[in-house]
Formats: sequence, C-alpha cells, structure tokens
Amino acid sequence: MGFVLSILYFVTNYLTPVTVFGPLAAFHIELILAALVAFVSLPTLLRSFMVKTPQALALIGLAFAVFLSVLVALRWPRVAIQAFLDFIPNAFAYYLVCLHCNSKKRLRVVILMLLFVCLFVIAHGYIDLRHGLPGSASIQPEDSGTPYLLAMTNGAGEWFYRLRGLGEINDPNDFAQLMVCVVPLVFIFWRSKRLFRNLLFVMLPVGVLLYGVFLTHSRGALLALMAMTVVAARRRIGTVPALLSAVGLFVAATALNFTGGRDISTSAGSDRTALWGESLQLLKSHPFFGVGFGSLPDYLGHTSHNSVAVCSAELGIFGLYFWAMFLLPTVRDALAIASPLKVDDVEPTPPEEVLFPGAERTGEPVDKAEVNRLGRLLVLSLTGFLVAGWFLSRAFVVTLFLLGGLVEVVFEMALRQGMITSRMRLARVLRLAGVLAILLVLLVYVMLRITNLMH
Repeated sequence: MGFVLSILYFVTNYLTPVTVFGPLAAFHIELILAALVAFVSLPTLLRSFMVKTPQALALIGLAFAVFLSVLVALRWPRVAIQAFLDFIPNAFAYYLVCLHCNSKKRLRVVILMLLFVCLFVIAHGYIDLRHGLPGSASIQPEDSGTPYLLAMTNGAGEWFYRLRGLGEINDPNDFAQLMVCVVPLVFIFWRSKRLFRNLLFVMLPVGVLLYGVFLTHSRGALLALMAMTVVAARRRIGTVPALLSAVGLFVAATALNFTGGRDISTSAGSDRTALWGESLQLLKSHPFFGVGFGSLPDYLGHTSHNSVAVCSAELGIFGLYFWAMFLLPTVRDALAIASPLKVDDVEPTPPEEVLFPGAERTGEPVDKAEVNRLGRLLVLSLTGFLVAGWFLSRAFVVTLFLLGGLVEVVFEMALRQGMITSRMRLARVLRLAGVLAILLVLLVYVMLRITNLMH
C-alpha cells in the first residue's frame, strides 16, 4: 500500500493535482494523499535503513534552514511556516523511496513512473504543436494558448515554441532536466542479446525522450547530454575519444537547430552570469541565513539560474551546508556502487532472505554486475541533473531527492549482501560538507570571474 501511494504521490507532484484528480483537486486531495502516505509509512520507518543515512539528517537540517531563512529575513512566523510546508513535499521524496522502493522490481516501477510523466507531457505538447496553434501575429510573450508550450523569440526575433510540463516542471529547462535524468535510467530495462526487446523497451523510449529534450530547446540540457556522453563513453573508449564524441554531439545538435536559434556562448549567457554575481552579493550581505526561501526574485527580479547560487543566496551558508551534506554522500555512494573496485563479488542473497528488515520477500537477489550497472546508470542520471542544475534554479526539487533515494536503495542492496563497505561516517560527512559548501561557492565565483574576463 505504501509503495502504491508513493507512486501516486510522485505522479501528482509532477503532473499537478488538477491533471491527476480533475475536479477532486478542489478538495486538496493531494494533502490527503500526503497525509495517508505518511501514516502508512510510519511502521516501515522504524525498521528502515534510512534513519542511518546522513541524507536523512541533512534534509531535517535543510528544512530547518528553510524555516529560519524566512523567519530571520522577514520576521514573519506565518510565512516561515508556509515556506517550511512548501519545502517538505519535495524532501519527502527521499524518505518515500528509501522506505518503500526495496527491490529491483520496485526500482523499475519508479523509473516507469518517471518515464510515464515525461511521455505524458511530450505527447500533449506534440499534439498541441500539430493542431491549432495561433499564428505568429497573435502570439503573446510567455504564452501560447496551451499549458504544454511556451512561445519565445530567438536572437533573430523569430517566434518558436518550447515544450514544458506542468507545476514544478512548467519551465522548458526544468522539464528538459527531468528528461535528461530519465534517459540513462531507462537502460535498467536493457537485456543482453535481446534485440527486439531492447529496441521496443529501451531505444524507442530513449528516442522519444531525446526528441522531447529537443522540443524544449534547452541549452542547459544540451550541455548535460554532452557531459553524460563523456562520462558514459570514457570507460569504454577513453577520455579523448569520449570528448570528441561530445563535440560531435554538439555539432549535430547545432546543425539540427537544437537551441531554437539561441546562441551558446559567454555573451549569450551574460544575463545569467550577471544574476550569479548579484546572488553572491546577496550572500555577502546576508551570509548566515540568506534572504529567505523563494525570495530571490523579490531582490533580483528573477531567479539566478544556478542551483548553488540560489541555495546560498536564499538560505545562506547555513542552508548551503545542509544541501552539500545531502549531495556529498549521495554522489559518493553512487560512485561507490558504480565502481567494480569498490563492489566485491559475493554470492547473491538466497531468495528466501530479504534485503531490508520488514520488507516483503522479493526473490530478486542482486550480484556485483547488477549493482555496478545500476550504479553507473545513477551516476549518469546525477551527472545530467547536476550539469543542467548548474544553469537552473533546481536546488530543492523532487527529482534531486528522488535520485538520492534511488542511490541509497541500491547501496543498501549491496551493503546487505556484504558487497560493499559501509557508508561514510556521519562525523566525516559533517566535516566534508562544510568544505564542499565553500568549494561550490568558490566555483561559482571563479566561473563568474572567468566569464567577465572573456567579455
């Protein structure tokens, strides 16, 4: 029951309650669903490995930082409580995945859910593109007459449409980031020497996802795809050929007008880097707790289009510390399960044993090859999220916390079977998270300086 409700919760979060429940959304059924999921998850919580992960503590700290950022900046407890309530549904994704996604079969269902969300939006956007869009003379900026398309002009003053989702993914760049993350995860369905199956259940969905990314015309998504190409290919063909493959992808994308006629250059992105600089100035003037969760547009007129800049400016160093505390062990554990040197080759757990305490019998033992394969797919997905997130304000979204949960589920599978050493000690995570937070801010600053020198 908890797993089914969790999947419904994720779908509702991505596609909005109105799309999923129709007229019932007026009764705030999403809140009822969240309360129900939380209630049925309580018995599992006491037996779950999740309470031992540093990420669980990091999210508690991050939620506290969200509350404090608004309370200190605005001195209005009611607004601070609302900010806290706005953040919790996103962070909830990590807990739900860790609590209920306790087998390979459930991993596949979660990925199918993400794929369904993407295909749902792509299908609606494609239908709208093919039928009844207004002519260029009647187009209004930021509007196209359909919730799945955004009308914009490129550098030449020409109108074009960009595919977008609903709710949290209603920006084309945000939706592109989600699809980029899902592309490698679909390869969980790949089976060796099963050509027709792979074409139907892997290559076809991946092709549709890449077409959806193309329809968003997202420059950040293109850079994320290039980064994923390098990470995926370097293990097989070497670093230099992998870099050349990424360059080839960029050339092909440019020829196909991937960005909708918008340039990818330092001058074309000067407006975004200017926002990065203004965000760092806000961090300088509000160093400890920031300007308040979600308040950056009130100061800059726009968000800063960089997840690190947004997190540091809105939550200060205090909040960025806990964000880094979530990110650090997530990336470390993903790299660990992806490495053949870190995972030992041991006998899989017999079918009658369970992976987690309190979990039902799944009959799905995992071996070293499977753990490594899942780890590599998750590393690629995280790479896509983080590279695209460097140009987007996506520090507190469901997708990040959901991916973090998937990483820890696979890590726990390997840990339970004695394939891998234990997680990082909490004391070490607490120390290194501070170092990572400072390095992330310095990286934004260095890139900003380099960009300014190139102008």
